Amino acid sequence: MNGKYIAMKNYLFPFIALPFFLLGASETIAGQDNSRILAMGDSLLASHKISGRSIADVVEKRLGEPVTDRSVLAARVLYKLPISGSLGLSIPKQYRPGNWDWVILNGGGNDLWLGCGCMFCKRKLNKLITTDGQSGRIPKLIAKLRKTGAQVIYVGYLRSPGVGSPIDHCRNEGDELESRIDAYAQKDEGVYFLSLADLVPNGDRSYHGADMIHPSLKASKAIGKLVAEIIQP
Repeated sequence: MNGKYIAMKNYLFPFIALPFFLLGASETIAGQDNSRILAMGDSLLASHKISGRSIADVVEKRLGEPVTDRSVLAARVLYKLPISGSLGLSIPKQYRPGNWDWVILNGGGNDLWLGCGCMFCKRKLNKLITTDGQSGRIPKLIAKLRKTGAQVIYVGYLRSPGVGSPIDHCRNEGDELESRIDAYAQKDEGVYFLSLADLVPNGDRSYHGADMIHPSLKASKAIGKLVAEIIQP
């Protein structure tokens, strides 16, 4: 792929994605004044927000208490543009102070798929989280959240075993990203890594949307149930 095209694509993408943010990424869940659960992340969490059937909506219904959802479509962990970043395309900037007992968090997929241009994956991966799992932007973000007293559930990404997906070429990097996050979580009792690697049966398309990237309603419901089960006890 032409390097100049990749650079232009990465520059224009935030402006292309911004209308989608305006359509469905704003905070819509009521009751945030007494909410103890915050959701931050990308389209894995933000999918189906408009219809009220996102992962956070499922968690809210299963627990019977409000969830404040600030996740945004196309958001990244590494994000430099100030205006669109402050609107939520920067996952760290989605955070707002509150009496959070739990933070549901995900991210990193857009940084690897759209951010590295299939050229600098290793370097971008190490910026997100180092090989030992202790440094990088993701550990820094989790540590910041933990200092508030909140417990963190880091949600991994869906797989598409037996079915093609436009992001299959990033599978190895995605597996490595999650392995490092899991290693980080193992060293902190207040951090939970929720792997979705085995959620989708081989050849089953029903857990993905038509693009074979984003979660279907079925997947959002299943993931929300798993998240709620971590919080419930």
